[in-house]
Amino acid sequence: MEERYIAAVDLGTSKTALAVAKVEGEDVQVIYYKEHPSAGIRYSYVFNPQRASDVLKEMVRSAESELRIKILQMVVGLPRYYVRQEIAKAEVPRGSDDGRITREDVDNLKNIALDTYPLDNPDKEVIFGAVAQSIETDEIIQATEEDVVGMISEKFTGYYKAFVGTRKNRTNIDNVFNDTGIALSKACFTPITAAKAVLTANEMNNGVAMIEFGAGVTSVTVFQGGILRHFASIPFGAASVTEDIRLECGFSTSLAENIKLAYGACMPEKLASMSEKVIKIVNEENGAEKDLPVRYLSEIITCREKEIIDAMLYEIERSGMADSLRSGIVITGGGAAMTNLGNLIKEMSGYNVRMGYPLRKFTATGCPGAMETSAATVISMVMSAKEDKYVNCIEQLPAAEPEEQEPEVSETVPERPDDALFDKEEFGPEQKPEKKKREKTPKPPKERKPSPFWTKITDKVSDTINGLFDEMENQ
Repeated sequence: MEERYIAAVDLGTSKTALAVAKVEGEDVQVIYYKEHPSAGIRYSYVFNPQRASDVLKEMVRSAESELRIKILQMVVGLPRYYVRQEIAKAEVPRGSDDGRITREDVDNLKNIALDTYPLDNPDKEVIFGAVAQSIETDEIIQATEEDVVGMISEKFTGYYKAFVGTRKNRTNIDNVFNDTGIALSKACFTPITAAKAVLTANEMNNGVAMIEFGAGVTSVTVFQGGILRHFASIPFGAASVTEDIRLECGFSTSLAENIKLAYGACMPEKLASMSEKVIKIVNEENGAEKDLPVRYLSEIITCREKEIIDAMLYEIERSGMADSLRSGIVITGGGAAMTNLGNLIKEMSGYNVRMGYPLRKFTATGCPGAMETSAATVISMVMSAKEDKYVNCIEQLPAAEPEEQEPEVSETVPERPDDALFDKEEFGPEQKPEKKKREKTPKPPKERKPSPFWTKITDKVSDTINGLFDEMENQ
């Protein structure tokens, strides 16, 4: 089975998350997941394409270097704020001999509904996505898209919930990818994809509200009967909590964020002995010290979280599904990890609450961050792109050829096997490699000067011998 690769990026307010997955049939393996602080993004939309692309370029280079790949395309998420929902309708006349309704007919009906929807300002607005609410035929009403496939009917009408966003926000995403030099494979309206990656089919059928706590935006998506019925968002999130700590305590933004992550919690009355602790903050510049009681920190956080939860509960009530949420509330996103947040929502709403981790429909060996709530959005885009078999975002680079090395010459004697079947005498006694002896260059002998005493004796002997030779010659 042919393998392909999907790369997806979540352009969040506080972090940009990049994931790469290998897809082989139904098997999805996340092979890369990294997060990086965002730049040029506010309330989940890009307001400065150049700053956002600088961050994305660095992340792409890092991923390509580590995986030895070339990223050609990417899947990206659309903003969740400045989005409104509208009802789009389409009707296609069909004769009695038109045959059965096919999946292609259902898809064409949806496209007609979106193409013909009258936007208030087409120059400034664009449809981010749509979800079928019901399909009508001769026999039934309030049918799903799957229900009508295969039916024969003269009447074929569809009602859709369309999500309308700002065209400039969509264009700025294109600018980011143009600057990065990567093609845009697919743009997802993430409340739809994230729900499929976090919620079970049973929860969506029985009624559930998914609240996504982002840094700049918190949104709620309500499901009933397996269909998305309502969506809403507000421009408050985890970054708002950090800002409250900064203003109340006079800290820097980075210090407030670190304190929130280390000691932050809702519901100070449920912190037990932890609420009695005091955090001592020392200013490294001037040496000034400041005490911050954990209980006071929790009170600051709880006030802002209550405000956000109240807004979400209002939207659930406005959806008309408040009494039908048999599966309660699921919270996800990076801000959902706040201690006691689920207990606070349950106390304020009466619903059962659970954490929304990505469903285990994939493996992520070596990428533990991909299993956290903060990764739900980018993982959902990977799972959504998996359904399109033509999406392949990556080109694999050839493996690096090993450098040629000169063979090392070993002068050691081969080791004798330790196997008892071999006789020691066959191999001889253990031998150690002989050490090479360094040849010494002989030094020239030193010239020794004769002493005066031996010089005198030598002269006398020489004179005597010479005299004897003279006498012999005269004779």
